[in-house]
Amino acid sequence: MGVRFRGWGIAVPDKVVTNDDLSKTLDTSDEWIRERTGIRERRIGGSAMTLGVAAAEKAMAASGVGPADIDFLVMATTTPDRLTPATAPMVATRLGLTCPAMDLNAACSGFMYAVRTAQGLLETGNRRILVIGAENLSRWTDWNDRNMAVLLADGGGATVLEYDESGTDILSFVLGADGAAADLLTCEHGGFIEMNGKEVFRRAVRVVVESAEEAMAKAGVTASDISLVVPHQANVRIIQAATQRLGIDMDRAVVVLDRYGNTSSASIPLAMDDAIVNGRVRPGELALLTGFGAGMTWASSVVRWS
Repeated sequence: MGVRFRGWGIAVPDKVVTNDDLSKTLDTSDEWIRERTGIRERRIGGSAMTLGVAAAEKAMAASGVGPADIDFLVMATTTPDRLTPATAPMVATRLGLTCPAMDLNAACSGFMYAVRTAQGLLETGNRRILVIGAENLSRWTDWNDRNMAVLLADGGGATVLEYDESGTDILSFVLGADGAAADLLTCEHGGFIEMNGKEVFRRAVRVVVESAEEAMAKAGVTASDISLVVPHQANVRIIQAATQRLGIDMDRAVVVLDRYGNTSSASIPLAMDDAIVNGRVRPGELALLTGFGAGMTWASSVVRWS
């Protein structure tokens, strides 16, 4: 049984908020933010639904499929438009879909969790699954909190996965969760996103490295075989530390957080789309997709690009 990535699409709000913009209201500076996070600017606006719809439309167009071709919609988001109903059914209606649709919340690992869920759905009789990662993090950001306001942003990304009995793009998958670390990154009802940055950094590097190594071992490949690393875009220092420990040159990592900030479940598809547009991944090459997030959750997968 095989799974193919057929097409990708992204959506980001028009409004750009630079580090200099934030320095007007916060005790911070462009230099301080860039040095500690790698972020220069971020996009703010829209909603999980509007960004999800826009990204999905592009992914479906790139895949050459219409609404009737989609058998299931899995939408990863940690910022749904409402507590209930889920955002996915509303997205499906906007897209003209008549298939089942559901939200999935694994925070910044959400897109990878959704891809793994889609893989299972394809291997049990479905033909095409639309996977979306979309976030409206600005709605849950305290813009007076220097530590969080400089990190978070809004965006969406999507892909269409298709069953292919002749082969597969996904060579391995590793998922994990540790609820004992739940209090490190939280958002209470009616509150704002809060984080223990130092501890999240420490654990994030460890789980990314461990899950990536396990995913490569399951795929029967080594770090030298990986042409591209597509990591969750949280902090450039985390990406640098993880790639160094994996023995992968930093120039093989896709970094888009300088333009988009941390968009949680949207960050990996935003990075993947950037790699495709810029010709950084070629047929037959191996890509390592890896992320981590609140929960604490983590996910890594080795993909052979077709």
